[in-house]
Amino acid sequence: MLDPVPVPVPAARPAGGLAVRCTRVLLSPWSRLSLLVAVLLAAASTMLLLEPQRLLASGWPAQLSGGAAAVVLFGLAYGVCTVAFVPRPLLNLAAGALFGSQAGLAAALAGTVLGAGISFMLGRVLGQEALRTLLRGRWMRAADGQLSRHGFRSMLALRLFPGVPFAAANYCAAVSRMGYPPFLVATGLGSIPNTAAYVVAGSEAASPTSPAFLAAMGFIVLTGAGGAVVAWRRRHRFGADRAQ
Repeated sequence: MLDPVPVPVPAARPAGGLAVRCTRVLLSPWSRLSLLVAVLLAAASTMLLLEPQRLLASGWPAQLSGGAAAVVLFGLAYGVCTVAFVPRPLLNLAAGALFGSQAGLAAALAGTVLGAGISFMLGRVLGQEALRTLLRGRWMRAADGQLSRHGFRSMLALRLFPGVPFAAANYCAAVSRMGYPPFLVATGLGSIPNTAAYVVAGSEAASPTSPAFLAAMGFIVLTGAGGAVVAWRRRHRFGADRAQ
């Protein structure tokens, strides 16, 4: 007697299939990039409503003024504000006006490194995979290659010459293959001269004819002009290379 032919049983669908697909969509590179854009827009909108520039006019809240705790708190606020695209020169002037040249410089540098680190982390985790697919232009590929191969040296130069916006440099480095420690060290070292000049200018703003204030403003003007010249020469060179 012949054995009965087994009837194939359809495979059961894995449980949670819809949940897995939804998770993949939510964790996809473009979904994470959209989240990054939403976070940055929310942060920028919040800063516009809070108007941090009022620090220069009204000063630090009286209940928070004085002592190392106020300096630390200002450094933390500084870092968050830079992530929300508040201009660093404004924050540096406020640091000098509120805490003087030494404590103001310490708070401003700590906030600079903190804000750069947060921006780098956000860009690396949420935006790198999606943005790297857009690196098709010659300029963008050249910037990516420079930061990936010579990250510390390139970032140090970008911080020393204020021709590239702070936030743009942060996210360009995050999209590249540059390491986290070289980025932070180069940011801290390269930001010292320009940050110090603004902090000194803020601390001496009440005496605009003092040698310290004039020297700080002269340094700011010279570095700004130097950064503009370097940016123009690089653009001219890239344009010539592209025409060939």
